[in-house]
Amino acid sequence: MTGSEAMAKCLEMEKVEVVYGYPGVAITHFFDSLGNTDIRQVLVRTEQNAGHMASGYARTLGKVGVCVVTSGPGALNLITGIATAYADSIPLVCISGQVDSDLIGSDGFQEADVTGATESMVKYSYLVKDVNDIPRVFKEAFHIANTGRRGPVLIDVPIDVQKAEIKSFEYPEEVNLRTYKPTVKGHIQQIKKAMSELKKAKRPLICTGGGIFLSGAKKELRAFVEEYRIPVVHTMMGIGVLATDHELNFGMVGNNGEISANKAMQECDMLIMVGARVADRAVANPDTILENKILVHMDVDPAEIGKNVGPTIPIVGDAKHIFEEMKEIELTIDTSAWLKHLREYRKLPNPLKFSDKAVNPAIFIGLLSQNMEDRSVYVADVGQNQIWSCRNVNIKEHGRFFTSGGMGTMGYAIPCAIGARMADETRQVVAVCGDGGFQMSMMEFATMREEKVDIKVVVLRNNYLGLVREYQHYSLNDRYEMVKLGGYPKLDDLSRAYDITYFRLENMEGIDEKIRAFLDTKGPALMEVIVDPADTVK
Repeated sequence: MTGSEAMAKCLEMEKVEVVYGYPGVAITHFFDSLGNTDIRQVLVRTEQNAGHMASGYARTLGKVGVCVVTSGPGALNLITGIATAYADSIPLVCISGQVDSDLIGSDGFQEADVTGATESMVKYSYLVKDVNDIPRVFKEAFHIANTGRRGPVLIDVPIDVQKAEIKSFEYPEEVNLRTYKPTVKGHIQQIKKAMSELKKAKRPLICTGGGIFLSGAKKELRAFVEEYRIPVVHTMMGIGVLATDHELNFGMVGNNGEISANKAMQECDMLIMVGARVADRAVANPDTILENKILVHMDVDPAEIGKNVGPTIPIVGDAKHIFEEMKEIELTIDTSAWLKHLREYRKLPNPLKFSDKAVNPAIFIGLLSQNMEDRSVYVADVGQNQIWSCRNVNIKEHGRFFTSGGMGTMGYAIPCAIGARMADETRQVVAVCGDGGFQMSMMEFATMREEKVDIKVVVLRNNYLGLVREYQHYSLNDRYEMVKLGGYPKLDDLSRAYDITYFRLENMEGIDEKIRAFLDTKGPALMEVIVDPADTVK
């Protein structure tokens, strides 16, 4: 058995069903070995999107996504996909080819120190020097990626190691790393302290992040808050923890959040942060907003607790296990007055005004998501479309909302949507982009068509890089530089080039019927939605 055959066998042992990648000489032997397995190989059109597709796949199924690229520029192109996954704690195993071992450090053709380049944005990385290490390395990589705080792991394999013969293939049954022992169960005394404070609270609040999904704790969280009637707010990554219309869901917090959510954060006397980093986008001034309140911070990553604000009660552990422990502790609490108070904030009018000359993006996103199926996946790209989506999307009880929250990577939506749909073809998947982000990944329409993946794509078009233009409007006295995209590409012609059904919305006339026709289309579809460049998120 060669090293490349051993690598393929490792993926089979991990029950990997699909890999996303782009070949080159430095990884060709591995792809050749994969051809002798039942693992599906998906050829992307640029390496960054291999990471994004693997991310969408991983987020949908809750398992490790796998992407494979060649050495040098191939590996370097993947870095943005790796960093995007790292920022949002998405479990990936990223495999890269490398030049022959004796050429490493000699500036050989297509050589790049990818393990060094990604050091700050992976959970761990391996440069495989001995072919006999392959089974152990792969077993450890999958374990590290999908335990504790999830994240990407890189495996860099030189060509000569892929071609070398392995003495014997024995895939380890378990992993025992002396320096890696993630905490799963929260400390019971800390949990009891938190419950004791919750008994005394008059205005408790739970703020959830993406960690709820990563730990599979959505069901446990919902049962807990419904039993004790505790209001919930969420970060961008926590959208969908509760259905948008759930009576205890008071919306997204942060600079671009909702009034009801931010008021709840300011006025609560006890805040329980679960699976959220207390990052600047969600809590701009943590020391100010957390004054005069008890803060309980639950996170599986001890490094996140106290990093941005000191908690009153830290609890390190997996959210699912912590909520299971909490339900065993007796609790009596009355939040009726607090909930009544918060409901008044929901009645406050939206101060944003949109142009009546084009499509109102807030109304459009609301109608689009309301017409989507219960188990659908809504993928938002980055820019104004992301903020409008977060504020106006309607995620149903079993639906999901994906976006690049931590890194804010433009071009994420289409490849992520492709990965999500391939993970579960019973789910309806819709990607919503701006015309800037769309042009960063529209080449993946070819992947979508070749792989027969049915996703629906919306392009909110204003012919500008809208969020940067908005910043220039407010901060630079309307000095607009480097933001005008112009009128290309022509999306109707582009749709024909890829045999994709095309829709266009120029105003609000007939919007309901067009949205339903778009979503009901058999096969992939593209909808171009014209919005006014003057429409803003603030």
